[in-house]
Amino acid sequence: MATLLRVPEVATGSTEAVLSEWLVPENEAFDAGTALAVLETDKAAVEVEAEAGAIVLRQLVGRGATVEVGSPIAVLGAAGEDVSALLAELGGPAPQAAEPEPVAAAPGSNGAGPSGSAPRIFASPLARKLLKEAGIGLAEVTGTGPNGRIVRKDVEAAIARAGTPVPVAPAPAPVVPEPAPARREPEGGASYTELPHSRIRRAIASRLTTSKQTVPHFTVRRSARIDALLALREQLNEVSPARISVNDLIIRAVAVAHTDVPDANVIWTDDALRKYDSVDVGVAIASEKGLVTPVLRGVEKLSPSGVSAQVKAFAAQAGEGRLNQRDLEGGTIAVSNLGMYGVDDFTAIINPPHAAILAVGAGKPGPAVVDGELTVATQLSLVLSVDHRAVDGALAAQWMAALVEALERPLRLVA
Repeated sequence: MATLLRVPEVATGSTEAVLSEWLVPENEAFDAGTALAVLETDKAAVEVEAEAGAIVLRQLVGRGATVEVGSPIAVLGAAGEDVSALLAELGGPAPQAAEPEPVAAAPGSNGAGPSGSAPRIFASPLARKLLKEAGIGLAEVTGTGPNGRIVRKDVEAAIARAGTPVPVAPAPAPVVPEPAPARREPEGGASYTELPHSRIRRAIASRLTTSKQTVPHFTVRRSARIDALLALREQLNEVSPARISVNDLIIRAVAVAHTDVPDANVIWTDDALRKYDSVDVGVAIASEKGLVTPVLRGVEKLSPSGVSAQVKAFAAQAGEGRLNQRDLEGGTIAVSNLGMYGVDDFTAIINPPHAAILAVGAGKPGPAVVDGELTVATQLSLVLSVDHRAVDGALAAQWMAALVEALERPLRLVA
């Protein structure tokens, strides 16, 4: 029986998305778990996967169209199935009668091909793209998807085993452009240029306004002497495959602080305080397309060079609008660094559902008392914004002390 493929809620609170690409054409069979289409939200490209094997009988929406959550975008079913009644209910034209074309059966397994040929290997379109960019053959990967199909997590595992950087997925096709700036010259007043809000700018404004209005913020301020950290960074960059920044080491120090003070590795929900085992840290990235906060997973297990490689990959994806939805979800804390712009210190707004955000200023030489002696040290300004519902003042102070300890005794960052 034919079914409708509907637009899922691809981001929390989302009401619409743009269909940027069809990955499976009409009259083609697919297996459960196959990525059928790519939807673009304000910040990410999201693949819509099939729940069961079938055939795309009719695409109801073209590339570049804006579609509401819950609306149908395709009719799925069996080969030759009559869907005219279903299309009529949707208000669309019925398909013209025609002899059904032979359609290949949906891939059921990585079974043998024609006599004498090698077994056929099934993989999602995204998995094939990532493997091609990483220079890894399909035959080198074991699929864990339905009936042995290779999916993205299999590719990531294969790349990790090979020791190569995770490639960035190709960008989806361009969609409807944002409105262009308009020059205004009103009578009797100063001229100006109107810059229409982009979808991502509207999303940022809505999210941060909600955060500031509904999350009870408080702040904790500290400074850390980072001369030892800078010396360690210089030594690491002599041997590291990826150039390590001060911000990479700060992210690693956040993971150390969360490990030392695990009660701060939490988020607030309406029903409970959710405490996490791994340390997932969001990194604020200002790209040409707007502010995004992708999340690094398991930072407590990453080396500084591993943190650096992942942050660089996220920055490249953000600049091209190619972050996946899963990259923007999760985590309990974020790091926002304006030190490279010479900012002494600032206060950041928490990115829900995180319980905190660390604002990092510039490291500058200044007077410091070390072992009772007045000296000059490079001091880094740190301001932690905290959700008071999830973390109280004493706990936040303990966490900041652990962070400063990790930055001032930085060998723990490579232990």
